[in-house]
Amino acid sequence: MIEFHLDERSGVSPYQQLVRQVRQALRLGLLREGDRLPTVKEVVARLAINPNTVLKAYRELEHEGLVAARPGVGTFVTTTLADASLAAHGPLRQELRRWLAKARRAGLDDESIEALFMTTFRNAAQEDIA
Repeated sequence: MIEFHLDERSGVSPYQQLVRQVRQALRLGLLREGDRLPTVKEVVARLAINPNTVLKAYRELEHEGLVAARPGVGTFVTTTLADASLAAHGPLRQELRRWLAKARRAGLDDESIEALFMTTFRNAAQEDIA
C-alpha cells in the first residue's frame, strides 16, 4: 500500500501532492489494479491534514478513471499508468543512485541536488521541443 508524505516546502498544495504520488506509483508499477489506497481516516491520522483534502485528491483520481470508491470498503486502483518502459526503470534507477552519491560526495545537499536535476530536466525538455 502507498504511504503518502507531504513536502511543505514544495509550494504544491497537499491534495495535489497526494494526486501526484498516486500517479507516480501507478506509472512506476508500485500500485496495481485492485490495490487499495489508504482510507481517508488513515491518511488524516498519518499526515495530520483535513479529511476534505484527501477526499478532494481521491475524487480527482476517480474523475480521471484511475481509482474507484467502494462505499464502506475503500478506494481501489482501477487502472495502471505503467507502460513498456517499466523494464528500463531498474538500470536507470541504479544509474541515478550512482549520480546521487556522486553529487553528495561533491558536497551538494538535497535542495541543491533537486535544483540541479530539475533545472537540467527542464532545459533538456526545452531543447527537445526546439
